[in-house]
Amino acid sequence: MTTPLQEAEHITALRDTLQRFVAKEMPRDLVAQWDKADTLPVDVLEKLAELGVMGLTFPEEYGGYGRDIYATMAVIEELSKRSTAVAAPYIMSVCYAGMNLLESGNETQKRELLPKVAQGKIRFAYGLTEPDVGADLATVKTRAKVEDGQLVLNGAKRFCTGAAYADFIYTLVNSNTEGEKYKNLTIVLVPTDTPGITITPINAIAQRGPGTTDVTFDDVKVSTDMVLGGAGQIDKGWSALAGATLSVERLEVAAMALGIGEAALADAWTYSQERTQFGKPICAHQAIRHQLARCKTQLMASRLMLYNTAQLANENQPCDVESSMAKLFVCQETQEVVLLVSVFWVLTAV
Repeated sequence: MTTPLQEAEHITALRDTLQRFVAKEMPRDLVAQWDKADTLPVDVLEKLAELGVMGLTFPEEYGGYGRDIYATMAVIEELSKRSTAVAAPYIMSVCYAGMNLLESGNETQKRELLPKVAQGKIRFAYGLTEPDVGADLATVKTRAKVEDGQLVLNGAKRFCTGAAYADFIYTLVNSNTEGEKYKNLTIVLVPTDTPGITITPINAIAQRGPGTTDVTFDDVKVSTDMVLGGAGQIDKGWSALAGATLSVERLEVAAMALGIGEAALADAWTYSQERTQFGKPICAHQAIRHQLARCKTQLMASRLMLYNTAQLANENQPCDVESSMAKLFVCQETQEVVLLVSVFWVLTAV
């Protein structure tokens, strides 16, 4: 098995391509504008799709480029080094849409929607969390009842990232109020232009660009054909929600965190070479080098854990535990790196 320190040739080439793309299409001043305005750079996403990276989570028979979870994490990492305003929508297309449709969609849904995902033409938002529902998703209060061959949805979702730019909301609903917990849930692919949907922006501090929103459903009517997997999957949504895709989704978060941490350290190292104190660059002072070395060590450990698990997922090996550990470890370590770098900038700038 290829180790994270000996990446396959196609991964190295992919990283090189993405780094050139980021330098050309995502300059720092433009990224700063996206963040300030909380604007999704749709034109950049369209150009990203032209690189052929939108179909990395499903096979060629559905218009993809072959399932490669390791490569998908590499794309997320490289994009996150510069902007989550691009990395997050990439995940919304390739992972939210691509992986879930491949794993749980019926043949009609796969053949109709997956080619559009690969072309960068559709994005999905997650409608899971609610005002009173966080980790215990099985207690969602958004309701759906069948009327005349349609599902009628009523309820609210919170922290629905990217809903304002998405084509579909991957919506978890309670489809049987009298049913047993976990056996009364349905996942519905709700088109965002359906009458009765209200999307309200949340002025979040982080995750700028894709847009964090509240979403309400007021007698929203969709065909039962829009149930993920088809009408026969009504009340069977929990298995799709807690399936193998969940392991990879944990890794998406870790890959974003790793990219952010690496970018922070790279900036700190550049600054330490430019800033002088006591007649020499501050990187020549042992105390500074200790901090930078510690951060580099934390990021290396994070990289090993992330890509070891990504390789397991790529080989379709069970990795629920490993992906949970990777998400926990990488996010904690990179958070510490970013905080340490922030303190480093403040203390050395005076």
